[in-house]
Amino acid sequence: MKNSVDYTLYLVTDRGLLQGRSLEKAVEEAILGGVTLVQLREKDIDTRDFYNIALKIKAITSKYNVPLIINDRVDIALAVDADGVHIGQSDMEAKIVRKLIGEEKIIGVSARNLDEAMEAEKQGADYLGVGAIFGTTTKKDAKNVSIEELKRIKSTVSIPVVAIGGISKENVSLLKDTGIEGISVISAILAEENIKEASKNLKHLFLK
Repeated sequence: MKNSVDYTLYLVTDRGLLQGRSLEKAVEEAILGGVTLVQLREKDIDTRDFYNIALKIKAITSKYNVPLIINDRVDIALAVDADGVHIGQSDMEAKIVRKLIGEEKIIGVSARNLDEAMEAEKQGADYLGVGAIFGTTTKKDAKNVSIEELKRIKSTVSIPVVAIGGISKENVSLLKDTGIEGISVISAILAEENIKEASKNLKHLFLK
């Protein structure tokens, strides 16, 4: 699976946006609408709850043959046999994560500039999450990355690049000539009333 991952529409979860709706149902609707990759992101939760949620989401992603990435937590990824892990600049280094999860799993690394991107590739990252491209409300400490820097990263590294941060149906067209492999979205899908339709629309706007 690792070498055939489709990064086009990458959903990152945030249960806070669901207004009481089921996360499992939301993820399934997003996949039915065209989401190609799911990252389970849980910041303020204990390990047992994270594990139980991850098991439920893994059952859904496996049903549709969509890779499941776990944010930060290598232990949870291993425990539920997720397809990979996404790490930030303050998390464990990619080369250490690789030793823990093996060669077959996917490692994604967040990068805000060319130096971080090149270092992540050197350490064995399979893809980069570059951002925040536009302002974001879901990550308070995210600094904006210019579209010029995004293009520079894309033209320098040889691994897939996914843009993240404040991407919506209003601004996604600004990323069209960057050459990136995909867009990573949270609120533009999960905060919408019709999650399936929102996913379908975003994917269409990015690809057209």
